[in-house]
Amino acid sequence: MVFKRYWFALKNGYNVAFKNSSKTDNFTEEQIDSHKEVIDRMTDLSMLRLFETYLEGCPQLVLQLYTFLELGQANFSQYAAILVSCCAISWSTVAYQVALRKSLPDKNLLNGFCPKFTYLFYKLFTLLSWKLSIVFLLFLDVKIALFLLLFLWFLGILWAFKKQTQFCASISMEFLYRVVVGFILTFTFFNIKGQNTKCPMFCYYIVRVLATVGILVVFWVSPVSIFNSDYFMSISITIALTLVLGIIFLIVYYGTFHPNRNEETKPDEIDGKITQRDCRMKYFLME
Repeated sequence: MVFKRYWFALKNGYNVAFKNSSKTDNFTEEQIDSHKEVIDRMTDLSMLRLFETYLEGCPQLVLQLYTFLELGQANFSQYAAILVSCCAISWSTVAYQVALRKSLPDKNLLNGFCPKFTYLFYKLFTLLSWKLSIVFLLFLDVKIALFLLLFLWFLGILWAFKKQTQFCASISMEFLYRVVVGFILTFTFFNIKGQNTKCPMFCYYIVRVLATVGILVVFWVSPVSIFNSDYFMSISITIALTLVLGIIFLIVYYGTFHPNRNEETKPDEIDGKITQRDCRMKYFLME
């Protein structure tokens, strides 16, 4: 299925880029629709890569961090593997947002070095802080850690059902889609229907901060002694510092670099083909 999507995007992209470029007149409506369809398919592929990255990368990264902390020592290749995993997961969200905004004609593009990397660091630091917190909780009690993750996953699924996402054609596939969305919400925030989510995002990260602080407090007061005090202190500082940095980058991104920050009231549309607003936005994860 994914291969067919790639093949369609490559074939139609070639037709749009090369065959149509030989014509000197303006694009016809059919050519414009073909170009739009290629962009839409590439956005679909970007979303599938996002799902794959989170479903595979997040559990693997937690396992890497757990192994690293359990052994208490690591070589350069292990540090590099953890860093690459974090960056890959975070960059998948950036790549998806760039592709998604290209597919939505009524949305501003995510362009420029600063917006992309501010968004990247926001995701990178918040993800790293949360994963380290989960690993701490695993050391404390595996059952409690699994219960917390399953509970958050369940809440994410409920949120997807509450927003009534409409991405898949069949009910069964839509249910699976919402389950995957709930899994992603366990690790990071997404606007799953392209709506104003200032309040849900605020609540999400308030809960994240409280959960992180709670895990650190429980680990500090528990009688379990896994690390020496100096080593545990450095990891605790890393968790707190990355969370604070992530929140700072989040505020900077939405306060300074978000594409819709300076969006003005749109003028009346011209006569002709009517643009279907939200025709794709409501089907996708959106920031």
